[in-house]
Amino acid sequence: MDKVRRVISVIVANEAQVLARVSGLFAGRGYNIDSLTVAPIPDTDLSHMTIVTRGNRRVIEQIVKQLHKLIPTFKVIEHEQMVEKEMVLVKFPIEKPLADIQALCQAYNGGIVNVGTEMFIAMAADESVRIEHFVEAVKRYHPLEIVRSGVVAMER
Repeated sequence: MDKVRRVISVIVANEAQVLARVSGLFAGRGYNIDSLTVAPIPDTDLSHMTIVTRGNRRVIEQIVKQLHKLIPTFKVIEHEQMVEKEMVLVKFPIEKPLADIQALCQAYNGGIVNVGTEMFIAMAADESVRIEHFVEAVKRYHPLEIVRSGVVAMER
C-alpha cells in the first residue's frame, strides 16, 4: 500500500511530559513525525497538537487508536476538510536583490520581516506544498539559513 500524508490534531492536557508521551508513542512503534506543533488553547488548561505523519491506511489507524489511549488526550481529529498553513523564515545576505525576493515572498503570503546591516530575513506562510515550492525558488538566491515552522491546521 502507498504511504499517504495525514494531518492529525490532538487536544491534550497542558502539562509536563505530554509531548514526551506523544513522541514516545511514535518512536516506540517506529512511526515518523514529519511535523509537530504545539500551542496552548486560550482560556483553558489544554493544548492543541498538530502532527503530520505518513503511512498506509493501517498504520494511520493504529496511530489514531494509540493516541486515543493516551491518558492526557481529550480528542483526536483526523482532518478531512481543513485549513492548513506552514511558515518559513529565510535569511539572506544584504547583497541579494531585495525587490526580487520581496516579490517572491508576496506570492506566498509573506514579505521581508527584518533588515539588518549584513542580512535580511524573509517570511512566507502558506500551504505546506506551496512552502516547499517557495523554498525551492529561494534557493537560487543562496540563502544563509532556512527555518520552517511545521504545520498548523484547523477544521473547516
